[in-house]
Amino acid sequence: MNASSGLRLPPGTPEALEMVNISKAFDGKPALEDARFTLRWGEVHAIVGENGAGKSTLMNIAAGIYAPDAGEQRVNGEAFAPKSPADASQFGIGMVHQHFRLVETFTVAENALLNLGSQARSIRQAADQLRHKAEEVGLQIDPAKIVSELSTAERQRVEILKVLLLGARILILDEPTAVLTEKESTALLDFTRRLARSGLAVTLITHKLKEVAEFSDRLTVMRHGRTVLASAPMAEVKEAEIGSLMVGEAVAQVHRPKANPGEMRLALKALRFPGQKTQQGLDLNLRAGEVLGLAGVGGNGQEELVACLSGAQNPISGTIDITGEAATALSPRRRRELGLRIIPADRFAGGLVREMTIADNISMTEIAQRAQNRGLMLDRRRMNARAVDAIARFDIRGAAPNRRTELLSGGNAQKVLLARELDENMKILIAHSPSRGLDVRAGAFVREAIARAVEQGAACLLISEDLQEIMALSHRVAVINNGLIAGERSAGEVTPEWIGGLLSGHA
Repeated sequence: MNASSGLRLPPGTPEALEMVNISKAFDGKPALEDARFTLRWGEVHAIVGENGAGKSTLMNIAAGIYAPDAGEQRVNGEAFAPKSPADASQFGIGMVHQHFRLVETFTVAENALLNLGSQARSIRQAADQLRHKAEEVGLQIDPAKIVSELSTAERQRVEILKVLLLGARILILDEPTAVLTEKESTALLDFTRRLARSGLAVTLITHKLKEVAEFSDRLTVMRHGRTVLASAPMAEVKEAEIGSLMVGEAVAQVHRPKANPGEMRLALKALRFPGQKTQQGLDLNLRAGEVLGLAGVGGNGQEELVACLSGAQNPISGTIDITGEAATALSPRRRRELGLRIIPADRFAGGLVREMTIADNISMTEIAQRAQNRGLMLDRRRMNARAVDAIARFDIRGAAPNRRTELLSGGNAQKVLLARELDENMKILIAHSPSRGLDVRAGAFVREAIARAVEQGAACLLISEDLQEIMALSHRVAVINNGLIAGERSAGEVTPEWIGGLLSGHA
């Protein structure tokens, strides 16, 4: 393990945060049972576990978002029972969530002003405070920039600065690197370690064991709502032990689906969309029974390509054929009728409605069909039955038809999306980073579900920055750079040197 032992503190220094025998249930289903956690000043402390293990729920309790059903909390030795995030903030606790909470049409300063309340009376004051805090902690941000124009890494900096401006000394980061490149992830984790060494306390919720090993001082492992390893020094933990503690058993290896190319399902010719930097268009063909992996560094047109394929955005020029039918001008609904299914990169921004129930989310794309209706009324009994079946088939843990989707872990929310999209009428699946932010077991489940669908005749365009994910499933691999296909090979001919050269813009 490469992590150091943290900041040396005088004897008798109280713990930054103590959580003892914490229990919490949702809709009668236990999410936490006698969980415990101890965070020290001056350290980066990782919490790991499967999706649904209770990591985020435990930290949401510390952040005042949920109230525990039982248990005790202390901050710096003082009893602590927050009734809201504002209460937790008064004790110096700030949480940066996996899904950012920013108003995209506002500037950075305007978002900060919303958060600061009475601590800033004008946008100018908020901007000044942002600049001062950013300079103090070593982050770069432009307060005048519109949030929608920021990169993912920049948005995350804004979220961190927001909680630091409120005086956070205990910083909780929920899956902070899930949507960052490797370079951005390293920069962020270096920053969090510097914060800890300055005297703050940092909790890192992550699935990436390499990050745990390299950047954390201590480790807590959770499984099924319980703490199975509490506050262990990283120097005393072997990486192989972490995975077994997380899952309690071995995770099955995902198999690449058998190659059986059939009829043409998706054909793109000279497709041009916003974000491309040349007049040349993108060409791509995809057949039934195969996976085409589209590798590339984020920001090279992947989001725009998915938007054009789904019908959410019109291309500048070029053509899209779906199952032999000209689809360039077709509506999203008609494309779905042709068998096109989408798994977006952000499951909540583009796939699920977090405030709706699981039954509603699973049935929302089929509401117009008579099977879901009774005249003008929804057939709730049929919708609930469909949800019960999906929960069983996709092993959606902690789920019930009438439970709000936002109460699920990331991996289980992704399974809800899969249950809806991988239906019997699917012919083409566009899967954008389908296992992003998921733990080992949940990621394996998602990949295995895709593999089974392809073996049953579906065509899959797998878009991912994770080369291991690409190589695990793909029969052919193409590299996207600046919105164009820079090269393509069969999976057996792919080498790291070939991919690396194309990613960097060299043939």
